Amino acid sequence: MEQQIGFCTTSDGVGIAYATIGDGPPLVYVNGWPGHLALEWEGTQREFLEDLAQGVTLIRYDMRGSGLSDRHVTDFSLGTLVKDLEAVVDHLKLERFTMLTLGLLAGPIAITYAVAHPERVAGLVLSSAYLRGEGIMDPKRRDAMLSYIETFGYPMAIDPNMNKDDFEKLQEVVRIQQRAASNEVMAAVARSMVGVDLTDVAPRLPEPVLIMHGRGDETIPFRLGRELALRVPQAEFVSLEANTAIPWQMRQAILAEIRRFMGIAAPTASVAPPPAPSVGGLVTILFTDIEESTALTQRLGDARAQEVLRAHDTIVREALAASGGSEIKHTGDGIMASLPSASGALECAIAIQRAVAAHDADALAVKVGLNAGEPVAEADDLFGTAVQLARRVCDQAQGGEILVSDVVRQLAAGKGFLFADRGNAALKGFDEPLRVFEVRWRDDG
Repeated sequence: MEQQIGFCTTSDGVGIAYATIGDGPPLVYVNGWPGHLALEWEGTQREFLEDLAQGVTLIRYDMRGSGLSDRHVTDFSLGTLVKDLEAVVDHLKLERFTMLTLGLLAGPIAITYAVAHPERVAGLVLSSAYLRGEGIMDPKRRDAMLSYIETFGYPMAIDPNMNKDDFEKLQEVVRIQQRAASNEVMAAVARSMVGVDLTDVAPRLPEPVLIMHGRGDETIPFRLGRELALRVPQAEFVSLEANTAIPWQMRQAILAEIRRFMGIAAPTASVAPPPAPSVGGLVTILFTDIEESTALTQRLGDARAQEVLRAHDTIVREALAASGGSEIKHTGDGIMASLPSASGALECAIAIQRAVAAHDADALAVKVGLNAGEPVAEADDLFGTAVQLARRVCDQAQGGEILVSDVVRQLAAGKGFLFADRGNAALKGFDEPLRVFEVRWRDDG
């Protein structure tokens, strides 16, 4: 399944990027926060989006000021953001469609559109939605949040009990948001979010309406979802036993309710139990990471930065093909890959750094980290300690460096590679330090 990206223009002249996936009745995923269609599809969110597109034509878009849509805009009022949605559905000539919202400003945008165009709304699925922005938090906390977003971007709450997979996904979301829009744009959208008041229009929502809300939702309090349901008496209300509004953490419940609401059967392919995870043989895991990717956009501009990022992907993939490696996934700011031998992985890493240096070392700086082990293989991905250590080794590197674990150095002993001992490194998430070595790849040593 591949998404198809297109572009349209709003009534006030703003270019909006949209993506379509799947086949079936249209389901429009209303955008409630700055995003990036391409990066979300390349990363770990793709699996959720593909599941969401089963049995429907899923339509997503980047709101103005973010992602692949026009960036140079200043008006992010609710009415203006509704124009983004209007442009997409009008461009695609959707006569009737279901709308889906998954938090933040998406609910108010969808509600405003549905009240204005009831004849076109086949159904409305509101998850983590609300009517009154003033009820989200008290004024003092609201002002502090807006100031924080304008300076640092949207805050992501890290649960100390969060598993490592969810932690990595949340880190990816942060990286995508940093590349999707400026902090000023996010702050402007947040101001619109807390300034909404749709109390008077809610009773005019066209049927049918499904409202879902997690009891422990820390972003949009559960009481606001309940208030919405009380104001929309014809709506069906579903309380979710969840402490979050993050879609992938409520994936099964959300997908089941959407399919039931739209009358779509669950995919038959998922009836059979998934294959059990298996432990593969010894492989070397390689991670690349673009240094200061957020600053790259600010320094070079959107168009030039995208060229540089595409150059990174091409360089890494060509080096993997020449070394017999396999790309596992794109991480947003880099690539994760596996190679059958440590020496082959080292040759690949050196080829990457040399190609980056030859391309434009001033514009692009890449970190490379390697570790070897026996990861767990499941659903075309690799998991486990060997992978996590490779990621952490990469995090220790600077732009232009190749760092490896001691096991990689030992596996490649006698193969002619030059290593410099960097000592023990304390790695996040691991109790014991790891001995790390730098690979000397430049001709001057």
